[in-house]
Amino acid sequence: MRLPPEPLRLSRSPALLALALPLAVALAFSDETLDKVPKSEGYCSRILRAQGTRREGYTEFSLRVEGDPDFYKPGTSYRVTLSAAPPSYFRGFTLIALKENREGDKEEDHAGTFQIIDEEETQFMSNCPVAVTESTPRRRTRIQVFWIAPPAGTGCVILKASIVQKRIIYFQDEGSLTKKLCEQDSTFDGVTEKPILDCCACGTAKYRLTFYGNWSEKTHPKDYPRRANHWSAIIGGSHSKNYVLWEYGGYASEGVKQVAELGSPVKMEEEIRQQSDEVLTVIKAKAQWPAWQPLNVRAAPSAEFSVDRMRHLMSFLTMMGPSPDWNVGLSAEDLCTKECGWVQKVVQDLIPWDAGTDSGVTYESPNKPTMPQEKIRPLTSLDHPQSPFYDPEGGSITQVARVVIERIARKGEQCNIVPDNIDDIVADLAPEEKDEDDTPETCIYSNWSPWSACSSSTCDKGKRMRQRMLKAQLDLSVPCPDTQDFQPCMGPGCSDEDGSTCTMSEWITWSPCSISCGTGMRSRERYVKQFPEDGSVCTLPTEETEKCTVNEECSPSSCLMTEWGEWDECSATCGMGVKKRHRMVKMSPADGSMCKAETSQAEKCMMPECHTIPCLLSPWSEWSDCSVTCGKGMRTRQRMLKSLAELGDCNEELEQVEKCMLPECPIDCELTEWSQWSECNKSCGKGHVIRTRMIQMEPQFGGAPCPETVQRKKCRIRKCLRNPSLQKLRWREARENRRNEQLREESDGEQFPGCRMRPWTAWSECTKLCGGGIQERYMTVKKRFKSSQFTSCKDKKEIRACNVHPC
Repeated sequence: MRLPPEPLRLSRSPALLALALPLAVALAFSDETLDKVPKSEGYCSRILRAQGTRREGYTEFSLRVEGDPDFYKPGTSYRVTLSAAPPSYFRGFTLIALKENREGDKEEDHAGTFQIIDEEETQFMSNCPVAVTESTPRRRTRIQVFWIAPPAGTGCVILKASIVQKRIIYFQDEGSLTKKLCEQDSTFDGVTEKPILDCCACGTAKYRLTFYGNWSEKTHPKDYPRRANHWSAIIGGSHSKNYVLWEYGGYASEGVKQVAELGSPVKMEEEIRQQSDEVLTVIKAKAQWPAWQPLNVRAAPSAEFSVDRMRHLMSFLTMMGPSPDWNVGLSAEDLCTKECGWVQKVVQDLIPWDAGTDSGVTYESPNKPTMPQEKIRPLTSLDHPQSPFYDPEGGSITQVARVVIERIARKGEQCNIVPDNIDDIVADLAPEEKDEDDTPETCIYSNWSPWSACSSSTCDKGKRMRQRMLKAQLDLSVPCPDTQDFQPCMGPGCSDEDGSTCTMSEWITWSPCSISCGTGMRSRERYVKQFPEDGSVCTLPTEETEKCTVNEECSPSSCLMTEWGEWDECSATCGMGVKKRHRMVKMSPADGSMCKAETSQAEKCMMPECHTIPCLLSPWSEWSDCSVTCGKGMRTRQRMLKSLAELGDCNEELEQVEKCMLPECPIDCELTEWSQWSECNKSCGKGHVIRTRMIQMEPQFGGAPCPETVQRKKCRIRKCLRNPSLQKLRWREARENRRNEQLREESDGEQFPGCRMRPWTAWSECTKLCGGGIQERYMTVKKRFKSSQFTSCKDKKEIRACNVHPC
């Protein structure tokens, strides 16, 4: 005979309470009969009973966030996968996101929002719309949803899942169905993820890097090194994704170590030049002594560099000196846009990094090599109590520098799919500064050889080389630049300078494969830039096609995509524009690999011809001086309208205002009012009295110092008696006075129910001269009547405060 199983009772712990209602819906699709006893307990909370067995310590089910991050960026979308390892499966499930240490019974306990990918698989719960559950009751091994991270300031978030398989309910607080993500701290803002996609931009772009040091005694007052503070020479380069100068989580090379510990760029420059095929420009800028100076005293260090389609990343480093191995910089900053153009401007606030080669904790710690070497990481405010950045509350480190990377010119034919705006046009019209020869005077070279033939025989981009010979090196401590020089080039007939041939543009990026699984076709095209002068027809092909394979034989690495959405509106209201459409990954490959199918498409669109002329603006002027001489103020800059306003609409701003910070204004010492004078410290003869006041604000930034906080002056009550016989006479008189007073008290004693009380004694001396003391006095029983109760006739005591003025 089959006995009915024991009902499962879910505990009301905070972790399970948040999952109670989702489990109720998930269990509705179980094979077994469910005995539910709903009881409303607030937002998304329910106690239920269900047949089943609770299991813990399992590994066949897992909750995974794509990329396995430990931190989330506010507002960023993350793909969340709930899966079962074959041959396991699940029928019901629930997914919910809670703020850390919250029970889930209030709406504000939930963090972020879920986004449904496949409505046939997932849906929001009707009674708990913040949770996701299954749409249909069937066996499954995987579901996916998007989770949009909450806004900044939310703190850590717990993603929790529950699984229902037959009669078994799976849940854990600290297991494979729970994922904790904490808000990414501002110290990680300088981290640049390694690019995945290739750059599709055409031509080259030239940039200017400007470094603004903000590390000063005002911004970072703790243990600030006043005499030796500086930024070392900047060293870096523009490079391809195949070369890494330095990166978060990697190990410092010998060149990076010398920059971080010694501020010497020599070894790192040597390492960069050894990667000549992967590097387009070596970036160098002078050191800055001291670390912070107003811009009107000395210009900020700057350097110019170029990028192209293959070498579109830039990295640099500079030492924060003095320090054990602390530095700032950027790693693999991508200057190529998804729209096949070049970034106009990058502004990045920088925090200090630890190179992992020295274990010192203060600015001027003695040399202490880290053995074994540790990975490069950002400094935090909780690294060590002696650290100059230490904060017991774990706050973020105030940024120490800012780097501005601004595009100053573009060369060659551009192929960005988004039309140029006015800033692009003005930037390209600006005159380009002539490159400076940075060859040291101590290096004697031969003349450059002629340029070699181009490595490309077609209109694809190649490179050519020239060489020179180092004849003499007068100073061995000063490194000499490389003896080879490279330049991008194209094959014969592709140069704009050759007008007698058919000049073609570069090939535009390959189109997507015609199918999403198996073998299909893809194409690319180019156009004629210049026809032959003799009027002949260009015979060079303008289109190419080739076979392409996407997930051959539709293997487990295939991914299932949704249908393309409708095209967006054209980006332009007149003339040439761009329109886009999107689709999403319906199901990722079963083998856990990344889905390589594209999720967006863009194509050109033509609107009615424009009849207005866009406004042309001059470059921005230099920033004005700060509006104040100390502390926080404002500064402005302007630009002018170069085209006639009546020829077209021009809504661009002509003036910008931003905050500026100069050294803090002096703050004088502030004191409280004087306290009352104390009592004389002697009962006879000469004594003194004092009064005090407190410091409310210490002087700062050179303000007026604090005056005295204690004042003393003499006091004299009466002379002390020195004649012994006279003293005895006085004692006798005093004794008689006390006896008479006692007799009066006995006759005048207060009457209380059941007893007669003696008068109150005099108040005792104060226990403290200042700062708040205590005085006491007593009333004792003189006579107790026989009819009185003991509890109603007893001694009495009073207490009061005294000398409450501050010390």
